[in-house]
Amino acid sequence: MAHPVSTRASALPPLTPGPHRKRLGLISIVACFGGLLFGYDTGVSNGAEHPMQIELGLDNLSLGIVISSLVFAAAVGALLGGQVSDAWGRRRAILLFAVLFFVGTLFEVFSPGFGVLVTGRILIGLAVGGASTVVPVYLAELAAVEIRGSITGRNELAIVTGQLAAFVMNAIIGTVFGDLDGVWRIMFSICALPAVALFVGMLRMPESPRWLVEKGHHDRALAVLKTVRSEERAIAELAEVERVAAEAKEEHRVGVGAILTNKWLIRIVLVGIGVAMTQQLTGINSIMYYGQRVLIEAGFTAGAALIANIASGVFAVIGGVIALHNMDRIDRRKTFAIGLSLTTTCHVLIGTASMLLPVGSPLRPYVLLFLVVAFVFSMQSFLNVAVWVWLAEIFPLHMRGLGIGVAVFFGWLMNALLALFFPSLVAGIGMTGVFYLFAGIGVVALIFVVTQVPETRGVSLEKLEEDVTSGAAYDLGRVGHVG
Repeated sequence: MAHPVSTRASALPPLTPGPHRKRLGLISIVACFGGLLFGYDTGVSNGAEHPMQIELGLDNLSLGIVISSLVFAAAVGALLGGQVSDAWGRRRAILLFAVLFFVGTLFEVFSPGFGVLVTGRILIGLAVGGASTVVPVYLAELAAVEIRGSITGRNELAIVTGQLAAFVMNAIIGTVFGDLDGVWRIMFSICALPAVALFVGMLRMPESPRWLVEKGHHDRALAVLKTVRSEERAIAELAEVERVAAEAKEEHRVGVGAILTNKWLIRIVLVGIGVAMTQQLTGINSIMYYGQRVLIEAGFTAGAALIANIASGVFAVIGGVIALHNMDRIDRRKTFAIGLSLTTTCHVLIGTASMLLPVGSPLRPYVLLFLVVAFVFSMQSFLNVAVWVWLAEIFPLHMRGLGIGVAVFFGWLMNALLALFFPSLVAGIGMTGVFYLFAGIGVVALIFVVTQVPETRGVSLEKLEEDVTSGAAYDLGRVGHVG
């Protein structure tokens, strides 16, 4: 499929190969250690929660608090992280999150009981939430419009890679050291390694050029752009960023006041909240946190479920690779619609299979495993990557950190509520009821996406800022990427 861009973007000098393209690739790899930590820290509980519950004598509610405390803290971290990155810069914010990841891991591994364990989960949650907002924005602000989707989407691929790594390490550690007390502590300890790599790597990475322009550091912004673009392209892009930033300041389109006095900016914040909550209401993270529990419910033994759970991680990564391939080829709105259609279909099939195949049937665990993996694959191929890319693109520069922070705050809050109540929900209404519930929500989410979400693919961040602020972005009948 051809790759159209906005008329203003197409007037820029073309992208050219060279050391600057490799430099951008290196920056994306280092920053994506934040996504890797996000994935590992959320995925590791999938195998660690069972032995942890037994050793510490936790009931289902206490276990839910341990698991969901990270996610509730991530909601706060998302909200604060966006504002910290607006004030301190994207790079320094990511360095702060690396420290929180490391310290939180130490609290988890050496926790003597429930209180210290929850404290560690909260520290890691703040880092996870902050990284989930700032890393995509950092990558989107460094990437050229022609490849912004695939560059920004690498963070989501890193997230699912981290989750797969957690599933694999859990299976290995659980198999080799399963008889040892505290085996879950070994599982958690692995998180310290990428935290160190993120901190050391980001010390040598540049600041976002768009943030530098917003703060008046134009010479530094140009110097950064010249490391990731040809000189001609860097100068042209800087001029465009400066023009839009100057217009925003002249028209007093900055800060919270600008949002509250512009109905279109209020609307894009509300739509962003809806997109972030839609992603979570598919139930994807219930599978990522409690996949072993779901598979035990399906009929697997605990050990077999721990190993079978790896299949979800493998297909999540495969789906992430497919999503990256399509991110700059298929419109975001179309990607959302395909993803919600597929995940809702999987929900219906999982609920129906759980109802029709009786407990004890030899087919039940394998059919449900296949359908759960199909759901995860659909989610990663069409929704997860696209959602994080879209959220990093859609908000104007002067409110980007705040906008994505507010949206992701509500996404993480929904994630946390599901993490807290999912074990009780399954116990109360069964797998059939839970997945039928997800299916009903999926239909509503599909209608929302089709009627409310603006297109962002192939449009420069500066053109998007103008369209979102003026309301032109909400003319959903037009082709979003034709400026």
